[in-house]
Amino acid sequence: MSLKQRMFKERFMEVLLMLCATVSIVTTLGILFVLLKDSIGFFSKVSLLEFLTDTQWTPLFEDAHFGILPLLSGTFLITFIAILIALPLGMSIAIYLSEYADRRVKKIIKPFLEILSSIPTVVFGYFALVFVTPLLQSFIPGLAGFNSLSPGIVMGIMILPMVASLSEDALNAVPDSLREGSYALGSSQVQTAFRVVVPAASSGITVSVILAISRAIGETMIVAIAAGQQPRLTLNPLVPIETITAYIVQVSKGDVPQDSLGYQTIFAAGLTLFVLTFLLNSVSFYFNKKFRAQYQ
Repeated sequence: MSLKQRMFKERFMEVLLMLCATVSIVTTLGILFVLLKDSIGFFSKVSLLEFLTDTQWTPLFEDAHFGILPLLSGTFLITFIAILIALPLGMSIAIYLSEYADRRVKKIIKPFLEILSSIPTVVFGYFALVFVTPLLQSFIPGLAGFNSLSPGIVMGIMILPMVASLSEDALNAVPDSLREGSYALGSSQVQTAFRVVVPAASSGITVSVILAISRAIGETMIVAIAAGQQPRLTLNPLVPIETITAYIVQVSKGDVPQDSLGYQTIFAAGLTLFVLTFLLNSVSFYFNKKFRAQYQ
């Protein structure tokens, strides 16, 4: 192969890979354009101040209110419950796999985590509705059939593999010299794991938590099935609530006329969700960049 042919193939592959990378950028810009196009029509009729401060969300009622706070509170409440479940369990699994487990145990636990992450979210939703909720009602008599506690717990189980896997990668990236230095000073394995390795991998662990939060905020089927469709500004996990994604599913069923103000609310809600996940992913990118620079 001549030098000219080799240079042509290298240039061709460079352009091809650049085009593949551009697809993600174009897709994101396209999504943003669609959200902005209809959101502008919504905000031309509803003030941004009312959207951000009104405590009622009844856009499909005769007495319409367009405050996003009830949907945000439901979204954050379920996400908070999910992180309360996923963070301690995920970190425990990550520390065990990184610092204690041998290869045979890893070969058993890793596939189960992968299976858990591959289960469809609609299955998690029905699991929360028909199993977890009745189970919780036997301990909590006042728990409603639709609530935020049950889908929050199941969502925590769903994002558990993400927290465990990414945190384990961060722990494995910590240099062995730190562990050896800790052992040389007389520290036990537990002290080394929690006082040396975990703090050293804190940036990577933070990335895993932020990505898990972003995943939980954008989850649709679990909350659409098990959380209810009652937007309310509350921190009570025992009553029905509604999240941003569940509302979008509700309106997208086709009962609301297109180009109406009620229909445009899903784009305003979607834009809010886009901004939230964008901010979280930006923070995650910052910590990930910091984590990589720390061990280069």
